[in-house]
Amino acid sequence: MRAVGQNDKYRPRRGVRTGLTVLALATIASACGQGGGEKVQPAAGQQPLQAPPARALDSYATKLRAAHAARVAAAKRWGLKKVPLTAPPPPAKKPAITTREGFEVDGHRRLGLPPVFTTVPTKQRILFLTIDDGEEKDPAFLRMMSELKVPYTSFLSDYLVKEDYGYFKQMRDRGAGLHNHTLHHPYLPALSYARQKREICGMQEIMEERYGERPVLFRPPYGNYDRNTLRAAKACGITHVPLWNEEVFVDRWDYREWDRSLHPGDIVLSHFRGPDDWKGTMPDMIRRFLNKVTAEGYAVARLEDYL
Repeated sequence: MRAVGQNDKYRPRRGVRTGLTVLALATIASACGQGGGEKVQPAAGQQPLQAPPARALDSYATKLRAAHAARVAAAKRWGLKKVPLTAPPPPAKKPAITTREGFEVDGHRRLGLPPVFTTVPTKQRILFLTIDDGEEKDPAFLRMMSELKVPYTSFLSDYLVKEDYGYFKQMRDRGAGLHNHTLHHPYLPALSYARQKREICGMQEIMEERYGERPVLFRPPYGNYDRNTLRAAKACGITHVPLWNEEVFVDRWDYREWDRSLHPGDIVLSHFRGPDDWKGTMPDMIRRFLNKVTAEGYAVARLEDYL
């Protein structure tokens, strides 16, 4: 049976709200600008604009300014060159996800196996950050991602996560998605269907026990899989198998595509690693990631919102 390998080394719409705010403020200004001190009568069927809506608009504008100021301060505190861009709201209708050409297994469509993909179909300049395994548990990383409001998705292996389940609970509580990367991170195509299923379903059970739900996303270790892998994943409740188009390290980027460039909807891979494995820390890796994507006009979006 052919194995597919990847050689891994290890909200409300802003524009509408802004438009309504401008329109309301213009209405207020128009009413206040009537001369002679006469009371302005509303058109039939309308009510005069009272003070509470004006105060609500002012409060909303104040909150926006405060949120932006906090992001500016966080970017400076974490040594970023620019403030990370904010992703647009996710689409009301999610894009159709299909298996990338060349990544299929025998009978992929006939068996209804989960799609394997490296990019989400979109024309928006967004990327998706995913981080694998769970070896490094750096508290500074959690603070950095929370302060910068950068979404990301984690794929976890129990043999590493079990050292500190609480760390990843904090991650989940701060908005990160937690998903399946098997119990022991084996090379799956070398295992029988039954053993692959134990690796995947076993991790589903751990995730449900520790974090309250069974994931629907699965990433095979090293990016390697065969038909049995996808059959087992489907049997365990997996709906999608995201791989990646780029990988970011502390000191470099690796690319799948020949043009060595970022593309709208690309999934980016990194790992929970620290100074024992890298020439730097998790925050160093995130700094490298954000500096590049922001300079190229990309925002980071939440993968789960598009699947």
